[in-house]
Amino acid sequence: QVQLEEFGGGLVQPGGSLRLSCAASGDTIYSINPMGWYRQAPGKERELVATISNAIINYADSVKGRFTISRDNAKKTMDLQMNSLKLEDTAVYYCNIDRWGVNYWGKGTLVTVSS
Repeated sequence: QVQLEEFGGGLVQPGGSLRLSCAASGDTIYSINPMGWYRQAPGKERELVATISNAIINYADSVKGRFTISRDNAKKTMDLQMNSLKLEDTAVYYCNIDRWGVNYWGKGTLVTVSS
């Protein structure tokens, strides 16, 4: 079992920056276990933001060049640095890990981009 908890959400103006963190606890996680950030905007389906596995990183086209994902397996943490935030980045952001075919999710943290 793995428990995930997200930190760092909040209110930010367009063009601003925010850093999200995800802390994992429970069973050991390995660099080969994909971890990722997903988000769900009001009235929309949950979508992938970025994933990282064995240093292989993927970003949604909508965040490329603005967001940076990183992880520290020893510390069981994963971060998402978000720059040049846009109104459409407003969403609840979720941390996810796929540990040998079993998916775990955090409860999410709200990011609101508004002037």
